[in-house]
Amino acid sequence: MTLPELDTYFNSFLKKENFPDDPSQNGIQIQNSAPDSKQITKVAFAVDTCCDAVEKAAAAGAQLLFVHHGLFWGQSRTITGLHYSRIASFIRHDIALYASHLPLDANTNIGNNYGLAARLCLGGLQPFGLWRGMVIGVRGILPQPLTLEELSEAALGKNAKPAALFSFGRQKIKTVAIISGGAGDDADQAAAAGVDAYITGEVGHEDFYTIKESGLNVIAGGHYQTETVGVNLVRAKLEKEMHLETVFLDLPTGL
Repeated sequence: MTLPELDTYFNSFLKKENFPDDPSQNGIQIQNSAPDSKQITKVAFAVDTCCDAVEKAAAAGAQLLFVHHGLFWGQSRTITGLHYSRIASFIRHDIALYASHLPLDANTNIGNNYGLAARLCLGGLQPFGLWRGMVIGVRGILPQPLTLEELSEAALGKNAKPAALFSFGRQKIKTVAIISGGAGDDADQAAAAGVDAYITGEVGHEDFYTIKESGLNVIAGGHYQTETVGVNLVRAKLEKEMHLETVFLDLPTGL
């Protein structure tokens, strides 16, 4: 497939046009040397755009890197310093860059939030969490009550460690709201929705007393860890439907 063909494929389900206020410049951020003719036979997937990701994509023989966090956010930037080094790596290896931020968070089939909801087998799913007028999260009901520790293990995996657990609510959790990544300040929306627990990626110091005084259970699963979900679901979808070779580049930050 060529880069424009892959762009059309990805947008057929990510629908970047539905997220006009996303500061990320979703879609193709860096093209390859011959976008209309060069065949892409292998796609690498990663959470973040960094020099390590480009080098590992090149070593794996990929011609496209698909990420959640791209290089361009809203306003233009001078191509200097680290920004230059990252862009230069793509050009040197002739690798294209495709980014999907909020479209990947919010997607109801292959998104970060609905992907976590699927892991938990949540029922009665409802849209949850407004950001700049866009709904990006989900809430639902567990098939059976869980403790906060059991909920964390079910969402993140048996051997995964959350960044933090805040146990200020019911001991047995039945209802859950989810917004991946850096959405600790949306704990107030979870409290207002009346759920037993809120799952996000990271929680700031300024969020602590909102969580405590709301009597809410919160899992800060790690910004990186909660956002490996969507890119891997897209990777599996691409491999199954388009029969392209794929690779996931696991580059955890511990955050």
